[in-house]
Amino acid sequence: MKILVTGTAGFIGYHLAQRLIERGDEVVGLDSVNDYYDPAIKYGRLAQTGIDQDRIEYNTLVTSSQYNNYRFIQLNLEEKVNLDRLFTEQKFDKVCNLAAQAGVRYSLINPQAYIDANIVGFVNILEACRHNDIQHLAYASSSSVYGLNESMPFATSDNVDHPVSLYAASKKSNELMAHTYSHLFGLPTTGLRFFTVYGPWGRPDMALFLFTKAILEDKPIDVFNHGKMRRDFTYVDDIVEGVVRVIDHPAKGNSDWSGQSPDPSCSKAPYKIYNIGNSNPVELMDFIEAIEQALGKKAQKNMMPIQPGDVPATWANVDDLVEDLDYQPNTAVQEGVQRFIDWYKDFYQIN
Repeated sequence: MKILVTGTAGFIGYHLAQRLIERGDEVVGLDSVNDYYDPAIKYGRLAQTGIDQDRIEYNTLVTSSQYNNYRFIQLNLEEKVNLDRLFTEQKFDKVCNLAAQAGVRYSLINPQAYIDANIVGFVNILEACRHNDIQHLAYASSSSVYGLNESMPFATSDNVDHPVSLYAASKKSNELMAHTYSHLFGLPTTGLRFFTVYGPWGRPDMALFLFTKAILEDKPIDVFNHGKMRRDFTYVDDIVEGVVRVIDHPAKGNSDWSGQSPDPSCSKAPYKIYNIGNSNPVELMDFIEAIEQALGKKAQKNMMPIQPGDVPATWANVDDLVEDLDYQPNTAVQEGVQRFIDWYKDFYQIN
């Protein structure tokens, strides 16, 4: 297949592109390579797939020096004319949209970035898919859409109408927009609600990266909600395995769907929503302990109240993903954290 993967300088996008390249798909990666966090990490990820920084020219396809089935283009999704041209010229079979402005807390500071990338950018993707006969659009949603929902584990049949951050609202909007295009134009779309992904090449604004950096520098770590947080930490390889299976199985309409008792995770249209997580929530203090063990060093803990926009717990019900696609996450937190620490020390050349 010929697949467009957006967000390939990002954490999950890089790992997904690598996996698709290695299995033999023809892949085009797209990313704006913005400075939301240290671009050196983004260029480092790109370099792993043979896209060197000094060869990148904006809005120009660059062929990988390592893989003849991989090319990359630096481009903003908000640039509709350039995006449409890319779709028209490349004739993709499928699209996986992982490009987005990420981060719950940053959405309190710079809300416009979320409207530009996550709303305007996403409708441009939908329009390009609609007009270019794309067989399947898989896209990133987020566990943050569950917002004030306290029913555990989170199920895709739950109501998600009470987000607590603009980031979450933008992801819920993506799901609604996707359903509209599935209903009106028959575009198969599958949304993936990611649950706290971690692993090598992870994002510097996330807890594992922040905690590791602080502990190694003998600085205190901020432990929010006084450590009473629970997260469904999911190792990136397990996530990528699930995403690949989703890409390979376009959404189909559910003939049993009823408008009188509507299931929000599916539709008569070719539309589907999946949770993609480990389905095994971990206490934040246990996660910190795993980091301490991997580093052989104790953390100085600064206990803090819960942050605006955060939720105290996440837990994914992944039964439908298991049933439909035999999804089986199997990486223990201790193993995944150790792999991240090994990468971190290598990347930053720490003995």
